[in-house]
Amino acid sequence: MYWLLALMTFSLLGIIAIGFYFEIRPLSKGVDSPRWLKSTVAINLFTFILAQIGLLFLGIQEVMAEPATTEVVREISIGMGLAMIGAGIPTALATIGAGIAVGPVGAASLAVIAEKPEMFGRTLVYLGLAEGIAIYGLVVTILMLGKL
Repeated sequence: MYWLLALMTFSLLGIIAIGFYFEIRPLSKGVDSPRWLKSTVAINLFTFILAQIGLLFLGIQEVMAEPATTEVVREISIGMGLAMIGAGIPTALATIGAGIAVGPVGAASLAVIAEKPEMFGRTLVYLGLAEGIAIYGLVVTILMLGKL
């Protein structure tokens, strides 16, 4: 499987090298591309695609053949799930509130900056205050998750 990864890596490096070559020495508009260009790019892309398909099939075979691991799975009860949803609600509502606040404040800020460019710093403060609502909701959610 590692040989497929190496093949894909060399194929990508070849395509990148050709890109750098033509970035440094671009073709003129009237000059036709060299004969080797199309075949080299086509071979590199074909190799990359075949290696990806092979890696996909061989990777699936290795995963299917691997023995099952014995991990402890922690069950989440309905109450814990509802508690997690409840902990996420402050962030959701605060983000919606911040979006509602930033819209008009941003529009008004742009109008003020268009008339008086020196007011740019003050309008950024107002936008920051409106966006701070979402941060407060995130802090509340983090505090609530710490209690779960």
